[in-house]
Amino acid sequence: MSLTYTTVPLQVKGVNLQLATIHNLNSQPPILFLHGFGSCKEDLADIGLHSNLQQYGFIAFDAPGCGHSTSDKLSATDIPFLVATAEALLAEFKIDKFHIMGHSMGGLTALLLAHRYPSRVLSFIDIKGNLAPEDCFLSRQIFTFHSDNPEVFLDEFINRTRQAKSFASPLYSSTLRARVRAEAIRPIFESMVYLSDGEDLLGMFLRLPFPKMFMFGEENRGLSYLSHLESEGVALAEIPDSGHFPMYSNPVEMYRRIAGFLQKVDIK
Repeated sequence: MSLTYTTVPLQVKGVNLQLATIHNLNSQPPILFLHGFGSCKEDLADIGLHSNLQQYGFIAFDAPGCGHSTSDKLSATDIPFLVATAEALLAEFKIDKFHIMGHSMGGLTALLLAHRYPSRVLSFIDIKGNLAPEDCFLSRQIFTFHSDNPEVFLDEFINRTRQAKSFASPLYSSTLRARVRAEAIRPIFESMVYLSDGEDLLGMFLRLPFPKMFMFGEENRGLSYLSHLESEGVALAEIPDSGHFPMYSNPVEMYRRIAGFLQKVDIK
């Protein structure tokens, strides 16, 4: 499967975007992938190299304020805006039905998108997306390490992440400066915290009417809600030798679990 890179001009809520996309679409409902904060649209692009995943179309984009996408109003970049951006991209490509995967920030965005359009989503793989206040270990730093200077905050955030004793944190930190516009961080992080603290995200996730998997690295096996997810029929995928970034630490096992889950979805 060959992947196509395009830049798509969109206007979302009055904001002009140049959205950097990667896709390979066929006659089957595609996988829509939404990346995490400080990550990129290519995080799951290896789906196109796995023989047991090549039947699926694939589409992803760099979120506004991230990667190669541009925005003329970075202050608008909160989670609801990212949901609206995903809606606009689906409309642009005339995609009706789709599987959805989201990592971290992208998992939260995917949850809100799926909640709005449950009849269009075929399955949902949530890769450590926010479901509870405890998930804000990165985003809550906008409050716990407050700075009025976005560039200073980003520099200090990179330094803290670089020194974290966690799988793939040094690798993740090494690309943050290139992948994130500093002015977009506050609206993204603040909205992630407000949604995680103030909304019943876990209940929203459980009420979604299609097959769901929650994927997490072994470092996160202590999350308080995992047993509840399992008791409610959510497939759990613990990825060994990884933390918040299984796509960096253990991609072989991550793709194996993704393929196994989607194969079960197709059988039903």
